[in-house]
Amino acid sequence: MKTSIHIDQILKTLPEKPGVYQYYDDQGNLLYIGKAKVLKNRVSSYFSKIKFDSAKTFQLVKKIADIRYIVVATESDALLLENSLIKQYKPKYNIALKDDRTYPSIVIKNERYPRVFPTRNIIKDGSLYLGPFTSVKAMHQVLDLAKNLYPVRTCQLPLTPENIEKEKFRVCLEYHIGNCKGPCENKQSEEEYNQHIQNIKRIVKGYYGDVLRDLKSEMQSKAAALEFEEAHKIKEKIDALETFQAKNTIVHPSISNIDVFSVISDEQNAFVNYLQIMNGSISIGYNLEVKKRMAESDEEILQFAMIEIREKFQSKAKEILSPIAVEWPWEDSKIIVPLRGDKKKLLDLSERNAKQSLIHSHKQVELTDPERHTERILSTLQKDLHLKDLPRHIECFDNSNIQGTNPVSACVVFKNAKSSKKDYRIFNVKTVEGPDDFATMREAIFRRYQRVLEENEPLPQLLIIDGGKGQLSAAMESITLLGLKGKLAVIGIAKKLEEIYFPGDSDPLYLDKRSESLKLIQQLRDEAHRFGLSKHRNRRSKEALQTELTQIPGLGIKSAQKLLTQFGSVENIKKQTVESLQSVLSKPTAQRVFQYFQFPES
Repeated sequence: MKTSIHIDQILKTLPEKPGVYQYYDDQGNLLYIGKAKVLKNRVSSYFSKIKFDSAKTFQLVKKIADIRYIVVATESDALLLENSLIKQYKPKYNIALKDDRTYPSIVIKNERYPRVFPTRNIIKDGSLYLGPFTSVKAMHQVLDLAKNLYPVRTCQLPLTPENIEKEKFRVCLEYHIGNCKGPCENKQSEEEYNQHIQNIKRIVKGYYGDVLRDLKSEMQSKAAALEFEEAHKIKEKIDALETFQAKNTIVHPSISNIDVFSVISDEQNAFVNYLQIMNGSISIGYNLEVKKRMAESDEEILQFAMIEIREKFQSKAKEILSPIAVEWPWEDSKIIVPLRGDKKKLLDLSERNAKQSLIHSHKQVELTDPERHTERILSTLQKDLHLKDLPRHIECFDNSNIQGTNPVSACVVFKNAKSSKKDYRIFNVKTVEGPDDFATMREAIFRRYQRVLEENEPLPQLLIIDGGKGQLSAAMESITLLGLKGKLAVIGIAKKLEEIYFPGDSDPLYLDKRSESLKLIQQLRDEAHRFGLSKHRNRRSKEALQTELTQIPGLGIKSAQKLLTQFGSVENIKKQTVESLQSVLSKPTAQRVFQYFQFPES
């Protein structure tokens, strides 16, 4: 690609070191921020391309008027700096993380006899903040458990040694109902209170095993000292904690302190799901929506999101489960791609959550912005089938016959991914003798598009043939004969395995069974089958009524149908009087029917 003298000079002087680069337009606006193992190689690659991965990349490069860069010591430094700068400046062409929500945390205040409570307000006063929690309900469940096992104060009294010694305070209702042990009156030592705080920390962080071990040891000590009432109270705490742990455990309890990530995307958006696993249970479940800007790959999105999410939730997990072996330069943690076992089940669970978020997003867009929803579906179909044009106008053909009788070929039309029933057409086959599906398809396709050409009507961007290679080849014969080869895309879909065939290609394409592209193709195919079958049945019904009744002069098909409905059969009609026939027909028509059967020679 042709570049300015200024850009050429920058490219020549770029260092062969890791770093972060920034692209600016001629107005000084920041367009894009990227990272590089080697700045010279990465930045130069943008300007040496003949063909770009996407139209957006091409537009970006056209706008670049200046390049600035920051050299760093290591690749991991580049990754962190890129992440930080993108969040700070939000450049137009970088992915956007769509999460403006504030999540609550549990705070342990920096004070004597610390209070413990939920908050959304983070203050840098030395207090400890645990979280954030994506589920308020889950946060309250774990906090209630911890405080029930280890009561702590809720008041804001200044519990200094001097105030307690001077007996300035009196215990309140919380003490009398068992929610506080009364440190204000020195009924609980500071040492015991701080031990309660340590246990609350461990429970909130998910370290149930450590707390259970301590409780069981304490219970045994009390029992050995014959303090059976105290031992029983501790046993109740053990039971409560074990019940809570059992309800939350989803995998083997030995799986602990693991991060699980997955990503699923479409043309415009991606969803990254994050699960934090502690002692076999999910302590955090979180979905991050990412807005694509430059056709970013799942690997790029996942790597960027991992850094953001781990920082957000202050994760120090050493093991990270991922569906993709993303580049991860930090030595204190490692990426694992599990293939089987409990860890693979966790990854599958994360992927289901990410997929559900994407489906929900699609439904929301469909309701609030149907045009955008349609554009996304058609863009996905265009990409999946490698089409030159966006398939706004699609036609699908299906043949219908029973043992070669009354063959018809149905053509249904979808415009902007919706059926356009006024454009449907049915072709009663004229030139084919017997059950010849290929010949039927040849005739229908030829008649349809010969008429389109004669009337100067627009061609569809995509033609779908219900059938495998044989039907597709037959359709292509007519397309070629009409001189339309290459002017519209044609595919065939075989019912049994939902295989997609392209003209001249013996190997089929298999689309994901859950993909929207396949669902749209199936919808067209099923609609063509329904329409063709209904017209075929109508034709058979009309021919079935070409009975002895319709040979009667002046008796039409509708009147014949009324007679059959009323009397059940032709034999019964023959036995009727003029009066009974008049209950169904007009008097002159009833007389004609009566005369036809009673005096056939007249």
